Parts: sequence; structure tokens; C-alpha cells
Amino acid sequence: MTPSPALPIRTKEDLGRMIRQLRLGDGIRATDLSSKSGRSRDLLHRLESGRDVTTGALLDVLSSMGYAIRIEKAGLPTLDEMRQRFADEDD
Repeated sequence: MTPSPALPIRTKEDLGRMIRQLRLGDGIRATDLSSKSGRSRDLLHRLESGRDVTTGALLDVLSSMGYAIRIEKAGLPTLDEMRQRFADEDD
């Protein structure tokens, strides 16, 4: 289940939040994802916390969840994206 509305992923923190939301929305336990992806629970925690992980680790985790990455031109954030991003920081 994709969170709605989804903001573009512009930072490592955005990516980590999105992966965590997707994992929880799909009802996948962290330990199960770690086992399925062949990556440690610590790596998954680093990824979901917005810290650096290798591209290979990121792709292994996403693939294990049934997701892929699509690259698109970023452009400038919309007013709605900025409102949502700053609203999230106020929480």
C-alpha cells in the first residue's frame, strides 16, 4: 500500500520514511524483511532512519518488498509539497 499523497523523495530521510511506511503498510515485520533480503536488521534500521547504505543494499530491500525505483526529473517542489514537508517537521 503506497502512502498517500506521496511526496517526491529528495533526501535520504525521505527515502527512509517511505520505505518504513511501505513496509508497515504492507504488514512486513522488520525481521522478516531482513531475512528475505539477506540484509541485517541493523542495515534496515539505518535505511529507515535516513542514514547511508549501499545502493545494492537499498535495491535488495526494495526488491524483497516487491518495489523498484523510478528516476524522474526533480524540478522544483510544489507549494503543496512544501506545506506537507514543513507540516511533517512541526509534528
